Amino acid sequence: MNPMLGPNRLKLGTFASNADGGLSLTTVPERWTAAWDDCLAAAKIADEAGLDFLLPIARWQGFGGATRAREWSFETLTWASALAAATSRIALFSTVHVPLIHPLFAAKALATIDHVSHGRAGLNIVCGWNPSEFGMFGMTLDDNGYERAAEWLNIIETLYAADGPIDYDGRFYQLRQAITRPVALQTPRPVTMNAAFSPPGRDFAAKACDQLFTTFSTIEEGKHHIEDIAGRAASTGREVGVSTVCHVVCRPTDAEAQAYYNDYALVHADHDAVEQHMSSKRKFSGSHDDQSYRLYRQRFAGGAGSYPLVGSPETVAEQMAQISEAGFSAIALSFVNYREELPYFCQNVLPLLAERGLRDTTPLTQAA
Repeated sequence: MNPMLGPNRLKLGTFASNADGGLSLTTVPERWTAAWDDCLAAAKIADEAGLDFLLPIARWQGFGGATRAREWSFETLTWASALAAATSRIALFSTVHVPLIHPLFAAKALATIDHVSHGRAGLNIVCGWNPSEFGMFGMTLDDNGYERAAEWLNIIETLYAADGPIDYDGRFYQLRQAITRPVALQTPRPVTMNAAFSPPGRDFAAKACDQLFTTFSTIEEGKHHIEDIAGRAASTGREVGVSTVCHVVCRPTDAEAQAYYNDYALVHADHDAVEQHMSSKRKFSGSHDDQSYRLYRQRFAGGAGSYPLVGSPETVAEQMAQISEAGFSAIALSFVNYREELPYFCQNVLPLLAERGLRDTTPLTQAA
């Protein structure tokens, strides 16, 4: 059973552990390097603690600065497949730029991960926002990105459902006698997620995906995202979960957590990388409103502009409960150092969430 379909009312996972720094843009010596052995160790910690998913970020180019932030990142299909063989319960997403990966290849790669993991594969569908990254491939951003994505996903589902080779004549893709074996274990395809902010993107998520992945500046503002996607999904006769991302600093006391947050995200922020990241996002991506760039610079150094969960286990658990009450079904979490910080978070925050009825303490294999 894919944990994204499991009993936990609030699904939890890690985000961006395949890339150096994770989401933080900081120069502190303990910053995440995303060395393979650390990625593997963090994945096993999350798996054994009962977290629900691992969600990687798709990066081809970094943001410069003193740390050359996120220049080092593992490709997500192969990363997920490797971790699938080393874990037993957790869902493993791959984040795929639709224009860069042919759907026939994606179908076979995704099915491979689903078999290796015994049905735990997930697909995060992205169309891209960074023109310089696409320039590395000799390509430009597609003005019809979500129309392409809909066709791309339809091809994958058609390949999985077909008894034999198919011909496909679409606007963007033409396939002749295409077949892929094995097909995914999950039907009609593995769990899908889409990070969409524009109206066309949200319409695509409402029609085709299981989860919308979005950000917010305040929890109250986050409710508007819930209402928006709920309305779009209802018009198609569907329900779509809404996931978000938060960066976490959890320490025994609120004061200790805030002190560390200020140290890594203010005093030791990689300011050049922060500036490049913010300017690129502001120019080409609709992931944050203008107010976020004006008021929340620390959040961009701390976690790419995501919402901060900073405090004691009790404070962090309370904030997560509020996010759940707002209507979010999943939170992807980032840390300055996943391997060092995940154990404390899991040991001290997860039981508090279970007390609130947000997490099932029964092992997933038994609950299924």
